[in-house]
Amino acid sequence: MCVGKCSRIVGPCLLVLGTLSMAASILLLFPAGASKYLLEGHISSHAKAVPGVWGGGIAVSTAGYPGRVLLSNGPLALLGAAACFVLSGVGLTNGPLCFYNTTDILYLLPFLSHRAENYLYSRRTWNICMEPEGIVSWHVVLFSLLLLTSVAEMVLALLQILNGCLGCLCGFCEGK
Repeated sequence: MCVGKCSRIVGPCLLVLGTLSMAASILLLFPAGASKYLLEGHISSHAKAVPGVWGGGIAVSTAGYPGRVLLSNGPLALLGAAACFVLSGVGLTNGPLCFYNTTDILYLLPFLSHRAENYLYSRRTWNICMEPEGIVSWHVVLFSLLLLTSVAEMVLALLQILNGCLGCLCGFCEGK
């Protein structure tokens, strides 16, 4: 496959994945579609970091625009996707910030303190979070989506870097 044709396929894929990553990261800020939890500060620090916006979104999208120098933006996209992957993995592992104690009005990370049983494998523990409603599934789905998109972004960014290297060594197949 010609280097230019590969770039025309990989680039738009990176743009789509970057947009999906940004959307998932923004949705994490609004559990159940409500802004009150963000305004009250009841969002986990990993969700507030919005790794899908700056890492999986903006950094990755720079390598997706046609006409960009492949070698200069490919490493930035790879680094952004890797950062999104790490932060999303930690956020998924720690679990959501939620109200789970009826005696005190506290929002905590209940699954972080109960590490003996991984909440991801035990859905019966999900009902420990009383508010926001459905926060555990919201958290798991969106952080898992961020993990999957960042893996795909890393693969495509690496392909974009290799494609740029081949273009420098072999030419860009212009007019062939």
